[in-house]
Amino acid sequence: MSRVLVTGSAGRLGRSVVRTLATAGHEVIGVDRAPGTPGEAAATLPADLTDTGEAFETIARFRPETVIHLAAIATPFSRPESVIFKVNTQLAFNVCEASVALGVAGVVVASSPTVLGYGAPGGWAPAYLPIDEEHPVRPWNAYNLSKVAAEQTMKAFAVAGTTRMAAVRPCFVIPPEEWAGAPTQSGHTVKERLDRPDLAGVSLFNYIDSRDAADMIAVLSQALPELPNGEVFFAGAADALARKPLAELLPQVVPGTEQLAAGLTGTSPAFSTTKAERLLGWQPKRSWRTELKEVP
Repeated sequence: MSRVLVTGSAGRLGRSVVRTLATAGHEVIGVDRAPGTPGEAAATLPADLTDTGEAFETIARFRPETVIHLAAIATPFSRPESVIFKVNTQLAFNVCEASVALGVAGVVVASSPTVLGYGAPGGWAPAYLPIDEEHPVRPWNAYNLSKVAAEQTMKAFAVAGTTRMAAVRPCFVIPPEEWAGAPTQSGHTVKERLDRPDLAGVSLFNYIDSRDAADMIAVLSQALPELPNGEVFFAGAADALARKPLAELLPQVVPGTEQLAAGLTGTSPAFSTTKAERLLGWQPKRSWRTELKEVP
């Protein structure tokens, strides 16, 4: 198979990506300053990729065919705003620049659905539902602004070089341990997010099992040579993280969406993954209804 370098390999999504790629037969190199990269990785390195020299040295040392760039300060407002923006944008730029300069064949950059701007203090409403990749972005904090910048950085390098690139916007990532009751990245459990629509409603009840997101990234990385360079994809579950239809719940947390949400009947989510299904043949397999270990 091939050698794949995964940045952020100890993170919520990174751990599943490492295991998925290794199980598929790839030689996986995990890069993360934090401990926790799965043992399935062939090698690990605690490099600081915000340092340009370390980024170049890391990629030059391992010479991967593909780089999956997940490393970032992953939670909004978890650090000072200036730090979040500086770290996340520098990471994306350094990884893309080093990958192109050193002849990496393919790069997948992690973005976020938060680029849409939901949760903005001054109010926000979607232009249409369900939301797809053509929906306008309206960042309002350092985290989602840094993800818009990461997408644009990827696109700029895609235009300038021969490296095949794409970005993925994974919905609220839930790894296996969080289905069993461990706190999510927001500090609440999955069950609490289901019991209190105000918690999950801020992000439009979006989510994805980390293993499904990892599967999508694996498929995307293999498909890069056949795709237009610089594509962006949503990755989300096939249903909403909600006990009731979003046609009922969404207007409660995003005022003025009654008409837009009317078509989100049954378990329909607010985000569409039709593009990933059409171009990659990927569909999510897991739902909170099958994965949650606690009785709803």
